[in-house]
Amino acid sequence: MYDYLVVGSGLYGATFAQQAKAHGKSVLVIDKRPNIAGNIYTEKVEGINFHKYGAHIFHTNNKEVWDYLQQFTTFNRFTNSPVANYKGELYSMPFNMYTFNKMWGVVTPEDAQGKIDEQRKEIIGEPKNLEEQAISLVGRDIYEKLVKGYTEKQWGRDCKDLPAFIIKRLPVRLTFDNNYFNALYQGIPIGGYTQMVEHMLEGIEVRLDVDYLENKDEMDKLAERVVYTGPIDAYFNYSLGYLEYRSVRFENEILDKPNFQGNAAVNYTDRETPWTRIIEHKWFEFGKDENGNDLPKTIISREYSSEWKPGDEPYYPVNDAKNGTLYADYKKLAEGEKNIIFGGRLGEYKYYDMDAVVASALEMSEKELA
Repeated sequence: MYDYLVVGSGLYGATFAQQAKAHGKSVLVIDKRPNIAGNIYTEKVEGINFHKYGAHIFHTNNKEVWDYLQQFTTFNRFTNSPVANYKGELYSMPFNMYTFNKMWGVVTPEDAQGKIDEQRKEIIGEPKNLEEQAISLVGRDIYEKLVKGYTEKQWGRDCKDLPAFIIKRLPVRLTFDNNYFNALYQGIPIGGYTQMVEHMLEGIEVRLDVDYLENKDEMDKLAERVVYTGPIDAYFNYSLGYLEYRSVRFENEILDKPNFQGNAAVNYTDRETPWTRIIEHKWFEFGKDENGNDLPKTIISREYSSEWKPGDEPYYPVNDAKNGTLYADYKKLAEGEKNIIFGGRLGEYKYYDMDAVVASALEMSEKELA
């Protein structure tokens, strides 16, 4: 019998499994997919590390998490500087002086601030929703061109019906700094995320194509404790109802040309273009292979956001009041379960960035393995 059965080999599962093994515990990791690494899975296609489940750019201010992952990979110097395409007009993201110059022709930070202040006046008091929050940050012009259409496609909801906090993740800068993340540490693992997770799981037994929930009774007998990183509502067979998630669909294309858009990420911010963004994977590693050679082909992924329905891959939780209440009820059920830990984006129903997933797993490991 194993000490731990870890369900899911994404970042949370891999971190916990690695820590358990380091503490001398016996661990079995299972995953219902045919591959490890969960949604950060990358595979080599035409010499390019292809992010199969969407772009993942690691960034953190948490030195403990950064140092922990450095044991398993070396990160490159990639900096996320997306471009927004609004009906053929290109804008620098996140909102910075390049954006304000293109939008209003302003040249100095003072002029940009004046323009923003003038437009922010229409919001009086605390913003009640995402639309009001965005206008209070950058004014109506930028909201209409660069926020509204993109956000409504991404979440499948009107901006007036989305909580204000979602847009607080977007930096606004009166400098010519177009680094999307305001983080001390940032990059992409050289050789891809899958290789990093392989190193984390070194010496640990992994079984793929195994669906825990379909074989739960049999699986539970294999270990003293279970670490479950799947959707918490699925674990309880949706007995209290379905939690809502957003799902993402990709259309991938290999192109016989070296350069499609000249940037890793281009967001399409008008409502009419059906995809939210196009990812060109080679630019995460500067268009080169591991030997520094230029790659003759390129791979693009058109990304479509969609409402999750049973059977779809859940990507991230919809953190609104209704779902928050339902999750709290599921959490009570979870607390009544014996010998199981719920973790990760889906197990904890939290809109975690990657570093927060690792931090959560390290914290749980410390408590559990002390």
